[in-house]
Amino acid sequence: MFNKVLLGESQHRPVLFCSLMQNAQVLIVGGGIGGLTTALCLAAKGIRSVVFEQSVDFSQAGAGIQIGPNASRVLHQLGLEAKLRRTAFLPTQAEIRQWKTGRLLSINVFDSNAGEGGFPHYHLHRSDLISVLADTAQESPLIQLQTGAKVVEITQTEAQVELIENGSRHSGEALIAADGIHSMVREKLFGLDAAQFTGNVAWRALVPANKLPRSLGPVAGVWWGPGKHFVHYYVRGGSMVNCVCVVEKSGWHVESWVERGERDELKRDFTGWNDTIQMLISHMGMDDCYKWALFDRAPMQQWSKSRITLLGDACHATLPFMAQGAAMAIEDAAVLAECLNGRTGAAIDVANGLIEYENLRKTRTRKIQLGSRRNATIFHLGGVKAWVRNQSMIANPAKRIMQSIYNFDVYADFDEP
Repeated sequence: MFNKVLLGESQHRPVLFCSLMQNAQVLIVGGGIGGLTTALCLAAKGIRSVVFEQSVDFSQAGAGIQIGPNASRVLHQLGLEAKLRRTAFLPTQAEIRQWKTGRLLSINVFDSNAGEGGFPHYHLHRSDLISVLADTAQESPLIQLQTGAKVVEITQTEAQVELIENGSRHSGEALIAADGIHSMVREKLFGLDAAQFTGNVAWRALVPANKLPRSLGPVAGVWWGPGKHFVHYYVRGGSMVNCVCVVEKSGWHVESWVERGERDELKRDFTGWNDTIQMLISHMGMDDCYKWALFDRAPMQQWSKSRITLLGDACHATLPFMAQGAAMAIEDAAVLAECLNGRTGAAIDVANGLIEYENLRKTRTRKIQLGSRRNATIFHLGGVKAWVRNQSMIANPAKRIMQSIYNFDVYADFDEP
């Protein structure tokens, strides 16, 4: 009889896992960027996995996503460079500008062939990245993808983890919860979290590039203003411009990527802003604007219990003020695979392997979470404080500030001596 130690910690002998065992299997809950990248990283180590995605397919709601060199390093390691370059846009630079005059406050020039740390910046539509990951996963004999799979129960013993989805039981040596910001597994492991509304509402929309003047340029633009900011960059090979607009306001607490908003409201939110912003808003479709409330979650003290751990937004949901949310999930996947593979390929303690992964990731993801929270304030300063901030940007360009983020080598801890 399967012992229902519901998501609890093993109190018995060490949980052993050998990455070279033919029948070893990891269960992954969630088929988004984090879950699919984890499956590919595990497969690269010879570890089999099953990915359970609740949606009926791997297309995902959302719009643009930025992948910095720290994350593209992992995707290139997986052999995805050619596929990414076919669908992504490689920006020439990122610019920060003053909200009204358009004054250039900071510039970060990118090498489209390399980028910081020797890897490029990619700007993609989220569904395009998901397609690259899912298509590659489908080609692997070590990865099984299951869609329309709603996981309703998870249990574990000292010997294995088991989950139930749609009435079917599946077992494995470990379970990775990559089920996003509203993680069911996190709630079962650690209880319901207390997310706090930040007072910010984000808008998003896609604008066809052929409707826009060429003067917009192949750049990632960030505009800072009192109580709000506006970001735009190309996706889908340069055929679309993704816009993300964040406004401090009350009266909207819906945390969903698929909730529509009225373009006229967005236009009112950015009344008086630079003509470039007005032009972008005017070319958005009347029914193509979406808005969602931004909630903040404190860094978690613990991610793992015995054979089960969390990954990506499930354990370190990050506000979109450093463009590192997806990148952190991608980094997580690489570290997790290294920890489960073992330094020598010999049998390892699964629980210890997951704790090693957690310990290697906590400091960095906490830094990104808190840095993103801090940026929510910095971006929206006004008056004298904004002037001081702008002078600081001139003295400390964004490239210097982001260098430690972009140059991070997720594999450094695992390099052979």
